Amino acid sequence: MSPSIRRILASVLAFASTAVSAAEPQATTSAYELRIVAVMTTPGCVAFWDFVKREPEGAHRFTAHVPPGATNDYPLDAANYIRDFWGTGREATDADFPLLGRGPFGNAIRIVKETDPDFRPFLFVPRSRLHDTPLDIKGAGKSVSLVVWAIRESGNHALAGIWHEGTDLKNHGVAPKVVARGQRQYALFAGLNKEGSACGHVSENGAKSFGHIYAMHKSNSGDVSPAVPADSPAELLDASWQCFAMTYDHKTHELTGWLNGKDTGRWQENVQQAIPVIYNAWLQGHLHRQPGLQPGEAPDFPKDQFYNPPEDKPVSAKVLSETLDERVELQEFGYTRVKVTQRKTADGTWTTAARDLADVRLNPWWYPHDSLYTPPNDGTGGPFTIGRVIHSSRSVGFTGWIGGVAVFNRALSAEELAKLAALCRNVVTAK
Repeated sequence: MSPSIRRILASVLAFASTAVSAAEPQATTSAYELRIVAVMTTPGCVAFWDFVKREPEGAHRFTAHVPPGATNDYPLDAANYIRDFWGTGREATDADFPLLGRGPFGNAIRIVKETDPDFRPFLFVPRSRLHDTPLDIKGAGKSVSLVVWAIRESGNHALAGIWHEGTDLKNHGVAPKVVARGQRQYALFAGLNKEGSACGHVSENGAKSFGHIYAMHKSNSGDVSPAVPADSPAELLDASWQCFAMTYDHKTHELTGWLNGKDTGRWQENVQQAIPVIYNAWLQGHLHRQPGLQPGEAPDFPKDQFYNPPEDKPVSAKVLSETLDERVELQEFGYTRVKVTQRKTADGTWTTAARDLADVRLNPWWYPHDSLYTPPNDGTGGPFTIGRVIHSSRSVGFTGWIGGVAVFNRALSAEELAKLAALCRNVVTAK
């Protein structure tokens, strides 16, 4: 056994011996120990909340397992962001997150389908306690993975991450008392484009993409999680755990959604109709590369918002139509499918006359930037939140059970994610 594993085991055993209220569930030591080690010995883990480990004194907030020598274990506060930004609704407490008493790591919190429009509780690490710590993954040359073990009852919104969407959108009804711009870095959602998928989200500027009101750099796994009522019988809940994950690899520029250890691919067909802002970002970049001002080109479109994944050599080509002097092909590249119109010249050779984006790959998604958003050191960066994120639409979002949240400072491999997903197969019953 390596020294690092011994230190982690010692830390787990030390926690097991601390005085925790009998009302707060704790897994049997041996099973708990093995599962925590499985996560913490995965290289790059910077924080792992299992909703069993708590502060030994004081408020007994949930805290994270962290690597040996780390000084910040990221205790989670409870808040109602409607109260914080709109000034209405009651305060949130830990009591607003019912406990299951079992799960992949011995316990889970419930994100309730709230009916009060002024109550949107989440658990969070304030920016003041995470800025410039290992959890604050940002800047150039950084990769990140986020894994959440959950049972989805409903919704497609945020599971966890640093993803403050801002309260500055003016088309969402009630005006906030506290106006804040977006402060997005990385997060994992339960779908967005496709409800129930594993959706990774990253941002280079904390704000919008492609001239749209929202950030648009997101991946969606091909597989989707089932919707399971949160009050289902124990046997059904125990069999319903899903492992949601996202990875961003700065070396490949790939953002990938993983469900249960699989990165099943997904394409968005007919992107011009389905996601016109992405189509336009591709088109503007394509037109900009041609000499002179082209028909349809917007000269004031921000150059850093073009979306033009590599299209050097097609992976495949399918002839859609052909005459003696014109041929139309659908050429597939790594992240796009492009309809290419070719015309025959006088000497009999084919030349490209027009190109038009047809489909775009959503999993993996090609991220065109070299860095993740770096908030200025002025207190305006976003918190790390679990269960919900701050956003202007104030929707209920994801509901269900969350049994574990882990953050890594690297892109995990398929093999590593499969091992973490395997922890869903059996639950640990709390004492």
